[in-house]
Amino acid sequence: MSGTSGGRRDSERDRDTEGRARNARPRDGLGRPLPYGADGVERQPEGVVRSPDETVAEAQALLDAGKPFHAHEVFEDAWKSGPESERALWRGLAQLAVGLTHAARGNTTGGARLLRRGAGAAEEWAAGSGGQARPHGLDLADLAVWARELATVVERDGGAVSAVAWAPRLRGRPG
Repeated sequence: MSGTSGGRRDSERDRDTEGRARNARPRDGLGRPLPYGADGVERQPEGVVRSPDETVAEAQALLDAGKPFHAHEVFEDAWKSGPESERALWRGLAQLAVGLTHAARGNTTGGARLLRRGAGAAEEWAAGSGGQARPHGLDLADLAVWARELATVVERDGGAVSAVAWAPRLRGRPG
């Protein structure tokens, strides 16, 4: 069926307010598309410019609520709008959130791969940032340990993990 996408004609494609193609299907808490008309979880607005502290607080609240896909979108905004010198940091954090998303969806291979990639990015950023291991209060060493542990659990046990139970503490564990 030429000129269609999923049974919809190109002229019927979902568009945002600027006319760009954007899938308007509702999504569940892990970002999976649901059928049109289904009740979904409100999506994160895109392109929001936040301070680093606002980014970390918003992402942590979403992670704690079991919405790592949405946290990834917050980190993605930071990597796209932040200073060039911090893009690798925010991209690595987005990879960690997407890794948790895939692990919670039961995608063992993708989840483990992205968790390890994000852990490596966090370690690399800390090593190359003049020893700044806690930029914006982020505990990069603890996040790398968390990600590698979760990747091992996902590969060993298979199946989906709880996004809430495995939500990382971005600024380290209390106490």
